[in-house]
Amino acid sequence: MDIKDMAIGVFDSGLGGLSAVRELMKVLPFENIVYFGDTGRVPYGNRSRDTIIKYAQQDVNFLLKHNVKMIIAACGTVSSVATGLADTLEVPFTGVVNPTAYAAAKATKNGKIGVIGTTATINSHSYKKKINEINPDLQIFEKDCPLFVPLVENGFTDPDDIIVKSVVEHYTGEFIEKDVDTVILGCTHYPLLSCAIQRVLGENVTLIDSGCATALHTADLLKKKGLAQAKEVTGEYKFFVSDTPDNFEKMAGMFLGCDIHRKVTQIDIEEY
Repeated sequence: MDIKDMAIGVFDSGLGGLSAVRELMKVLPFENIVYFGDTGRVPYGNRSRDTIIKYAQQDVNFLLKHNVKMIIAACGTVSSVATGLADTLEVPFTGVVNPTAYAAAKATKNGKIGVIGTTATINSHSYKKKINEINPDLQIFEKDCPLFVPLVENGFTDPDDIIVKSVVEHYTGEFIEKDVDTVILGCTHYPLLSCAIQRVLGENVTLIDSGCATALHTADLLKKKGLAQAKEVTGEYKFFVSDTPDNFEKMAGMFLGCDIHRKVTQIDIEEY
């Protein structure tokens, strides 16, 4: 098989990475994608560093069995904690932190950037460190939002829902006081709450979607390395999970905007 015809491998702790897949479908419609969601061990955000690294390596090993030409860790937690993954791989690799940090640094006008993510992501200070590498004059304000992922995975995303509004206000309200003008959605689940977050913070605040930033970076990287699909044919998508596919299939429609019923395969990730 021509390496250009090989798929892009994407993994996440569960559903959230599908928001990155959705952006990949838009930016790279001719690319094949293999997605793995570790739904049996979700969430990663409250796990220890060693456990996160172990899980991430198993996820990568599974994707490599599918002869992928590139791997994306579409997970803010893995991208923040398992930073040594890229050094172990022979295929191009990207997490979501670097592309998103560059996008936020470029977007801010007053130099004040907010970062929201899982507890593990925020405790790693990965976005703060990267943004300060890019521009040490930028001010970074971090906030972990442990209830956001459960909200999304239980279908609570309506900005008019009192529960959603209350939780979003609880976590992001301090950004208004800090006069933050740009906020990084540092977990790939969070774009599904973007309407609620935007409503709380106001239209003048720019939200940076890590999935979108990563998709654009992936397109650029594939082009530079001569790996981009040359054939103008609709990409094929395969989905794998580590727990029962039923709930995943149901929720995936929210992320992808399309039906993947009976297109999801359950695997035993412990074998990898």
